[in-house]
Amino acid sequence: MNELDTVGIEERFFTDREAMAEVLSIEITRRLVEAICAAGRASFIASGGTTPIRLYERLRSADVNWSKMDLTLSDERWVSPATDGSNEKLIRTHLLRNGASATRLCPLKTPDATAREAEASVNSTVGALPRPFDVTLLGMGIDGHTASLHPYADGLAEALDVNHPALVRSIRPQNLAKAGERMSLTLRAILGSRIVVILIQGRDKLAALRKAMASDDVMAMPVRAVLHQNMTPVQVFWAP
Repeated sequence: MNELDTVGIEERFFTDREAMAEVLSIEITRRLVEAICAAGRASFIASGGTTPIRLYERLRSADVNWSKMDLTLSDERWVSPATDGSNEKLIRTHLLRNGASATRLCPLKTPDATAREAEASVNSTVGALPRPFDVTLLGMGIDGHTASLHPYADGLAEALDVNHPALVRSIRPQNLAKAGERMSLTLRAILGSRIVVILIQGRDKLAALRKAMASDDVMAMPVRAVLHQNMTPVQVFWAP
């Protein structure tokens, strides 16, 4: 690895989380509107977790023709969409409200008993979305995971293989009893985007980002696979 590996990363640092959410909302809105004007539809990959809630609550009021929007998730826990652990529930609660409810949502959770059993059907569904995705929003854990690409997880190596056509993979984190099985977009799907935005908060996340940028062991910190590539531009938005 050398410095050129991360030359395409644009870092946007803010002193206030509210200001960061406002700026990012405006920029995502601009990209989605431009995509609709150019191609008739736009696609947005949303992240789960609590960090993007401020963003979603602004974005849902944006002047976007939501009926021309396709949305799916970067990853999903294999739990009922009615439970608090569901990213789908989070998106429906904080983003797909009012006018934004007209968005065409492509869930990653199916009635199948396991994520592994659902790989083929979910891959087909995600594959039907227009690509490249116009905006892909990701988070990052202090352990270096992004989407549900967890360090050393069962299924991680396959999910990081950009030469395989799969757009989703089932992931079984090492702490499976606590974390549960997941469905995640693959690295191939993530990089098949016009832009990837990594949204993080807190000094521990900034320290993890710096650690990820300093080495290239993707199995230890899978976010490195997004950071150390030259296919897709990456923006990092951070606030303390």
